[in-house]
Amino acid sequence: MAAASGTNDLSSEMELDAFRRLFPLRFHERHLLESIRPDGRPLGRARDTSLSLGAVASANGSALAKIGCTTMLAAIKLEVMTPTVEAPDEGCIVNICFITSNFLVLLCCSLSKLYSSGMIDLKELCLVSGKAAWMAYLDIYCLDADGALFDAALLSAVAAFSHLQIPVVSLNDDGRIVLVSEENSGSMKEKEPVNKEKIKLKMSSQPFSLTCILHKNYILADPTSEEESIMETYLTVVLDTNYQLVSLNKPGGPGLASTSSIQDCIVLARKRVKELQQILGEAISDMEVD
Repeated sequence: MAAASGTNDLSSEMELDAFRRLFPLRFHERHLLESIRPDGRPLGRARDTSLSLGAVASANGSALAKIGCTTMLAAIKLEVMTPTVEAPDEGCIVNICFITSNFLVLLCCSLSKLYSSGMIDLKELCLVSGKAAWMAYLDIYCLDADGALFDAALLSAVAAFSHLQIPVVSLNDDGRIVLVSEENSGSMKEKEPVNKEKIKLKMSSQPFSLTCILHKNYILADPTSEEESIMETYLTVVLDTNYQLVSLNKPGGPGLASTSSIQDCIVLARKRVKELQQILGEAISDMEVD
């Protein structure tokens, strides 16, 4: 009897898997009727999320972000530049994102708003007014794509900036900026450092995002790639840590988002921001303990 039961269970699993592959939308809609998803999540819940700071030892700031199976690696490398005439007291940030083009445009747009709104003070990247400033190259690599790519990319970028440490530098006899390392710190004692210790970049606020699928009367937070592929209308809400709206994007799908649906997505995004703040805070605390 046990063997027969096991065979029946296996047969049922195979039939369910075949139904999922042949009729994916119907498969998911059956779950929606029960207000649950195939992975067991309630409709409004995001997947398990983790952050690891300092993932790239050679970078000045880096972070590995995972939302479910979606994995993004962000790394920031600093180089000395000559500031522009228009902004002699500011450095700059260059985004290089190795993800799909649609998400690249959306991410760069949100990050540009992050800089221009004062969330990141570019004056902190100035070394010597009109002569030298830091140029921060932000690279984002998609290591695994399983939905909500933008959310994971933005999270990795924010975490990398939170981890960023501006190195100690000094002026040499030619007036050039010299990096002060442990090896040459003895020979640089007579030179006045531009900054006497490593500096953490201050962020007045941080942006986080939540992507939601809009399907019929349902809203699914943090969709998987399978959900994105069969339910085409989705919305990405970007809020800062003060719960102020940074941007609202509908990157794909032919459907229209009603005002009530948008409001419901913003409510879910506020809860998500609180979660991500806590996750980032714990990652920073773990880094400081280490």
